[in-house]
This record gives sequence, structure tokens and C-alpha cells, in this order.
Amino acid sequence: MAKLGKRLSAAYEGVDREKLYTLVEAVGLVKEGSRAKFDETIEVAVNLGVDPRHADQMVRGVVELPHGTGKAVRVAVFAKAGKADEAKAAGADIVGAEELLESIQQGKIDFDRCIASPDMMGLVGRVAKILGPRGLMPNPKLGTVTVDVASAVKAAKAGQVQFRVEKAGIVHAGIGKASFDEGKLVENVRAFVDAIQKAKPSGAKGSYMQKVSLSSTMGPGVKVSIPSIAG
Repeated sequence: MAKLGKRLSAAYEGVDREKLYTLVEAVGLVKEGSRAKFDETIEVAVNLGVDPRHADQMVRGVVELPHGTGKAVRVAVFAKAGKADEAKAAGADIVGAEELLESIQQGKIDFDRCIASPDMMGLVGRVAKILGPRGLMPNPKLGTVTVDVASAVKAAKAGQVQFRVEKAGIVHAGIGKASFDEGKLVENVRAFVDAIQKAKPSGAKGSYMQKVSLSSTMGPGVKVSIPSIAG
């Protein structure tokens, strides 16, 4: 095992790296170990018993956290005419069609979420190879291809989180900030894990949810007892 630096070693004081803590205990320890000079993001990582190389074992979805993420989300919307006006009124940061396409092609991607009205998907498809690898490609299953662009923008701004299992079978996401009250972080974790449970694919066999851990941007990882997450 790699040797920990002085800062992380200090953060791990009081944390048993092999113990499974209750969710409430884990949140408290992660908050306590968050000692950076900025408001660290609290992240949850879930190890799943799936092989995402198989289509029937892919896990992806979206969840609206009850207390948001604490992160300012920049939203871009592909839309024209009335839909463009709706997106702007809802708080979208960037709204456009051909001009937005050109900006993306030039490598100007200064947004965290991309939404499109259905009639724009022919245009959006031309930058799929750019947006896809970044997890930004609009998708009807995630609610980012929709005629109701205003609601999609508002949801993204309010802290809606998209998730997708990685090759190693891990799903992770930021679920709040270290400055959040413990109760809000607990509720956000439960909402996120519940969404993953509901997204269980048909091809999943055996133990689906295997490990859950919490950490902060610069702090220690803490293992969480899965039964405690249910409350």
C-alpha cells in the first residue's frame, strides 16, 4: 500500500480503514476529515456486481438530489425560436443552434450539461463524437432530449445528477459539499443509492450492490455499511 502524505495521514486519524461505518457515522467522519481551504465536494462511490461491457448490465440514469449538489451547473441548450426563449427564461447559460454547434467544433465547451429539443438532434449528432466521451451528449433516457427544455434546465440547475457505471463496475458522483449539514448529506446519499437500486439492469446476477464508500475531494475514504443506507 502506498505511503500516505502527512495531510492525508492526519485526515485518516480516527478512521478505521477496514471498518464498515453506518451512513451517519461515515458522513460525520468525512466532514471532519475535510480540512482543505476550499469547500470540498463530498463524493459517493458504489461498486456494483455488473459487467458494463454487456448491454443488459449497463447502469445509467439520473436523480434529483433533495438538497442539490452545491455546485453551480452551466447548462447549454440546443434550441430555436420559442424553445430557445423558454430555455433562456429557465436560466440556461448558453442557447443556440448552428452557432453553438460551431463553438463546440472549435473546442469551446464551457458547460456541464447539454440539453436539446428533439428537432435539434440532427444537428447535435454532428458533434456526438465530441460530446459523447465527455458525458455531455443529450439523451432522451436522461431527460436531456425533451420538448420541455425549461423543466430540464431547471432540474439541471437544481442539482440533478446523472450517473453511469464505469468499466470497473463503479458508479460515483458528487452528492454535496463539506459545508452541508450532515442530515442533508445523508438524505442525498440515500437518494443517490436508491436511484442506483432502481436502475438495476436485467442482466445483473448475484450481489448487485457490493460496496459503498464516501470521501471528500482531499480527504479520506470511509466504507459504509449498505444496510444502514436504507435508514
